[in-house]
Amino acid sequence: MVRIITDSVSDLAPEVAEDLGIAVVPLIVRFGTESFQDGVDLTNEQFYERLKNSPVLPVTSAPTPGAFAETCDRLAEETDEIAIITVSSRLSATRDVARQGVELMKRRCRVEVVDSRCGAMAEGFVAIKAAEAGRAGAGLDEVAETACRTVPRASIFAAFETLEYLRKGGRIGAAQALLGSVLKVNPIIALKDGVVVPAGRARSRRKALDRLFEYAAAYSRVEELAVEDAACPDEAEALAQRLGSAFPGVRIHRSHTTPVIGTHTGPGLLVVAVLGDS
Repeated sequence: MVRIITDSVSDLAPEVAEDLGIAVVPLIVRFGTESFQDGVDLTNEQFYERLKNSPVLPVTSAPTPGAFAETCDRLAEETDEIAIITVSSRLSATRDVARQGVELMKRRCRVEVVDSRCGAMAEGFVAIKAAEAGRAGAGLDEVAETACRTVPRASIFAAFETLEYLRKGGRIGAAQALLGSVLKVNPIIALKDGVVVPAGRARSRRKALDRLFEYAAAYSRVEELAVEDAACPDEAEALAQRLGSAFPGVRIHRSHTTPVIGTHTGPGLLVVAVLGDS
């Protein structure tokens, strides 16, 4: 059976990754000279406490090639075909590092690397669909094709309290245009073609949540949904319940953005990820 590897930016809930046999390679968060594996060595609560009190802002980096090589070699004991799903190559070097890791493998195994061109649970949906295809008996070529077909069907819409963290981390892209009035509005962004783009402003937090709901509701067909938060779980739960009423029978994943994402967004981030057809 084809096995799937993804990175921690996918925000897959541990139980989902375990159920589907998806291996998750963590990115790295650094506070000064201290390094942490994303979502492994540092809980969300610990991360935001450090973010609030640390004299230096954290930085992030891709996993090492060795981390991917080690994970591939471990899975190659069980399979001879592996697909790796990575965060957008326009936001991170993780895809290129994964390819380098494949070259370092000690075991013989066929590996394909797929750029999700997104992040958070949109990337997670690509990994999930690839894993489901592998579990159904598809070979590596078909699994990779399934992942590539899923990429344009998976998207995210996110409401921020501030874009300052995104600006400082250099990931702001075209959403730079929203910076002029971030003090008075709730900026809303999306990812398009793998980069951050502006998607509007909301005059209040409540209206920002309305916009996230409307974004999902505008889809003609919704297969799966996800609601994620960065240290604002009550708002996320309220949004998930509202979406659940609007989309009965549709699975809604609830997860928390990992510290790597929190480094670039700060607290207060709300994300809706949609797998479906617009």
